[in-house]
Formats: sequence, structure tokens, C-alpha cells
Amino acid sequence: MNLHSYTRILVTGGAGFIPSGLADKLAQNPDNYVVMVDNLQTGSLSKIPESRFRNIKFIKCDVNEFRDISSIFYAYSFDYVFHYAATVGVKRTLENPVKVLNDISGIKYVLNLSKNTGVKRVFFSSSSEVYGEPVEYPQNEDTTPLNSRLPYAIVKNVGEAYLKSYQKEFNLDYTIFRFFNTFGPKQSRDFVISKFLSAALHNQDIQIYGDGSQTRTFCFIDDNVLATTNAFYQNMFVNDVVNIGGNIETSILELATLIIRLTKSKSKIIHLPPLEEGDMTRRRPDTTKMVQLLHRKLLSLEEGLELVLKDTRFIL
Repeated sequence: MNLHSYTRILVTGGAGFIPSGLADKLAQNPDNYVVMVDNLQTGSLSKIPESRFRNIKFIKCDVNEFRDISSIFYAYSFDYVFHYAATVGVKRTLENPVKVLNDISGIKYVLNLSKNTGVKRVFFSSSSEVYGEPVEYPQNEDTTPLNSRLPYAIVKNVGEAYLKSYQKEFNLDYTIFRFFNTFGPKQSRDFVISKFLSAALHNQDIQIYGDGSQTRTFCFIDDNVLATTNAFYQNMFVNDVVNIGGNIETSILELATLIIRLTKSKSKIIHLPPLEEGDMTRRRPDTTKMVQLLHRKLLSLEEGLELVLKDTRFIL
């Protein structure tokens, strides 16, 4: 196989929920060759679409280990990089703050290797967490101040600063995606929608922290992947930041109630004490840029939930 006839793309964190969906979409274009790397600490081999495509390769690799990731960069000479590898999940990141901070090493390695091997553009998965407890609604990429306090949010903020600095100093182009809650059939059970769905389908209690008035917006995985791949293919929002998320604010209590209705569940809603930190009161992105990328309206939360429930990949 002559790899130089392909557009060579690296997806880090490739065994994770969002990056595996991204890699699947990229590999549907036969002109691309997609290399997925993941250390499998939180990712799963079952999410990798390798068997469906001849133009995907998975390599077990820790991007926070220079020897691991550098050999892959030098072997493949990537044209583009999607750096999505990270320690994720509110509970996990709160319990493992040092592991979270180690992700800064991976960001530096990926950017240094990208500038030294001719990568044209790096796409980075940042997070709504960089806004912290925000002072402006909807949260706009350019005007809302970043109010990062927790290690996970700080690492994402530092990552954004690295990308902007490397562009200025080394002319390495970037696009930063600030992800808000994304959901879909392959999402692991420690995230709110998959956790609630699993409980409802087993008629188990649905547990909510606090009174459930905290709000989020929810983005179906297909909208996330279509927006981000369109940014790649259409060369949009180069050296810019894009919110990727839903546009309808929904309280956690409303979410639980909706899931009980859609699944016809007998589950009861149980209120636990509020989390001490990490559970922001509101989240709502300005999705103007994302809508430009999609060229259509976003799927609603209810439409997305119905698609998850019909999908055979959603395993209880």
C-alpha cells in the first residue's frame, strides 16, 4: 500500500466515543488513510471501526509518552492531526487531577511533532469546561471570558494557548473545537445520557445530583462529527475556535423525565446531595459557527434519544 497516495490523518484517543465516530466518518472517504491511537485506559477496542475499512489502522499508543507517539509520526508523515486524546469524565478527572495534568505533555509532543513533520493543520478537542461558571449566555467563542478552575478545564485552556502560540511562532494552523455534551449509541456508561438510559431501560432509580435544575445542551454524535469533518473538508474556521454542542438548554431533571417517557420506564428519580465541584449551573453555547458548518438545523434532543434507542450498538 502506497500511503503517499492518501491524505494521511492521525486521530488520537481513537478508541473513545467521539474520536471513533470521527475516524469512521473520515475513513468513508477512500482518499483518506486514518491512523487511530489510544492507550485504552478509558477507550474500548469495540468502538474501533477498523474491520469495516482497509484505510484505517489502530495502534495502541500513549500520546503522553514521547517515544510511543514520535515513532508513529515519523512512520506515517501525517498531513492532518485530530488531537482528541484526554482523560475525560467529571468524576474521573476530579479523582485523578495529576493524570489530567499529564495530558499537557501529550499536547506539547503532538504539536512539536506536527511542526517538525509537515502537518498542515491540527484539530484540537477542547471543552465547554474552559468557560467555567460562565458570565454570559449563550457562551460565545470570542466574547465569553474563560473561567477555568478545575484541572481538566485548565489543561484544555493551556492546550488552546499552545495551539495559538505554535501558529504565531511556527505557522502551524489549527482549529479548536469546544465540545459541549455529545451523546450517541457508543457512549460509555459513565456519562449522563447513557447512564440515565441504562437505568430507565432496567426500571432502576435515576440518580440526580442536587435538585436537577442545572442545565446542559445535548448534541447528537452525528451533528458533532459532521460539523468537525466539514471544517476539515471545507477548510473553514482555520486558526479559529468553534463551539460544538446542542442549542436547546435542558435541565437534568427535564432530561430524566424525558428519558422515562421515551422508554416507558417505571424508574423513579432520586435526588443525591449536590457535587462539591465540577457541576456547573448552566451551559448553552452560541452555535452560530456550528450551524454554518452543518448547513442544516441541529437534531433535537428527543430525535437523538430515539436514534440511540433504535441503534443496535447501544448495549445495555
